[in-house]
Amino acid sequence: MDVFYWPVMALLVWGFFSVYLQKQNAENINIVTVLLGALIFWEFLNQSQKAVSVAFLEDVWERNLLNIFVTPLRVSEFLTTTVLLGLVRIALISIVMGVLAFFLYHFNLLLFGFFLIPFVVNLLIFGWTLGIVTTAIILRYGSQAQILAFGFIFIIQPFSAVFYPVSALPNTLQIVAYLIPTTYVFEGMRALIRTGQLPYMLLTLSTILNMVYLVLSLFFFNLMFKRTKARGALLKLE
Repeated sequence: MDVFYWPVMALLVWGFFSVYLQKQNAENINIVTVLLGALIFWEFLNQSQKAVSVAFLEDVWERNLLNIFVTPLRVSEFLTTTVLLGLVRIALISIVMGVLAFFLYHFNLLLFGFFLIPFVVNLLIFGWTLGIVTTAIILRYGSQAQILAFGFIFIIQPFSAVFYPVSALPNTLQIVAYLIPTTYVFEGMRALIRTGQLPYMLLTLSTILNMVYLVLSLFFFNLMFKRTKARGALLKLE
C-alpha cells in the first residue's frame, strides 16, 4: 500500500487535475468555489464509507463482535444502526467544514440551495455501499484486510472526477468514470455552479447506479457473513 497504492493514487488525481487547470481559463468558472465544493462533497462520501466500515472495525478491536452476533440482532439491524450513527457524525462534520469554509474562504455551502439535498443523498448512499463492501471483505479475509476500511475509497477517487471534469481523463478511463455514481454528482455540482440549473439527468443516472450497487453490496455482505459464520471465523476476527 505504501510503496505503490498511495503514490499512484496521488499521481493520478493531481496529474489529471493539472490537465484540467490547463483548460480552465476557457471555462470561465470560479476555480476556488469548484474545488472547495468538491472537497466538502468528497468528505461527505469519505465519512459515510467510514461510518460503516470503521464502526465495524471498532467492534473488532474492542473484541465485541462475537457478543453482538450471539444476540438475536439481525444483520440488517446491525447495518442500519451503523448508518444512523454515521449520519450524526456526518452532520457534525458538515457543520464544522461549512462554517470554516465560510469564514476562511467566503465559501457558502448553502449556495446550492435545496439542490444540496439530492447531491448529498447520492454521496451518502454510495459511501454506505462502499462501506458495506469493505466490511464484507474484512469479514471474509480477517483483520489483515482492515487497511481497506481507510484506503478502499481512494481507488475510485481518480475516476470519480472529484476535482476535475470527466473530460480531463483519457477516453478509456472516461468509460470507467461513467460507471461510478459519484462521477455524476461531481459533474452535476460543477454544472450547477456554472449554469445555476440542476442537472436532473446526471442526478437520475447517479441514483439508478446507486440503487443497483447498493442491492449488490447487501447481497455480497450477506453472502460473506454466512460464509464467515459457517467457517466459525467470527472469533478469528478478534
